Amino acid sequence: MEKIDLYHKVTQWFSENMENPETELHYDTPFHLLIAVILSAQCTDKRVNIHTPLIFERFPEPADLASASFEEVYELIKSISFPNNKARHLIGMAQKLVSDFSGQVPSEPELLETLPGVGRKTANVIASVIYDKPVIAVDTHVFRVSRRIGLSDGTTVEAVEKDLTAGFAPELRPTAHHWLILHGRYVCTARKPKCQDCGLQDICREYLANNVRL
Repeated sequence: MEKIDLYHKVTQWFSENMENPETELHYDTPFHLLIAVILSAQCTDKRVNIHTPLIFERFPEPADLASASFEEVYELIKSISFPNNKARHLIGMAQKLVSDFSGQVPSEPELLETLPGVGRKTANVIASVIYDKPVIAVDTHVFRVSRRIGLSDGTTVEAVEKDLTAGFAPELRPTAHHWLILHGRYVCTARKPKCQDCGLQDICREYLANNVRL
């Protein structure tokens, strides 16, 4: 199947079966989503959501977090993965927002990447979710699903992102990110994917390769 046809069929199926996908991280402001996404690195959204209400209450604005001590932040996130690094990143991120961006979360991925603790994936998440920018964040779920289905042959995150950006129309990219991440989280899982529950069997490269009819 040609790539253009594959993308069309994938888009059609998700549009019909996952109409309004969105991030599962809880947040109320762009700043708070940025905190949540930084905390979610190598940690489940569910665990992050348990801790963020208290964090958001304590640090409603960047200036509040910018003036916090390491110990104060660490105590709030110590049961989340890599709390030492994340505490430093959160404080540094807030300080840079205050000093360089007047306390506002920038909309461009390139500017977001200048913040401590913000890599390309995090920057693209914020840019797409908050500002509806035509970018796709590639995490482990998106990487896995894209390669399994055949949307990308890329062996690096950058290569997969490039393929997805070329394959999905600009207005679809923020939505496509959620399609793929949620599909990977609940159906096309890393171990024991639930192929029997997947409506993409007929076009999934890996499924077809492993279930050739003799």
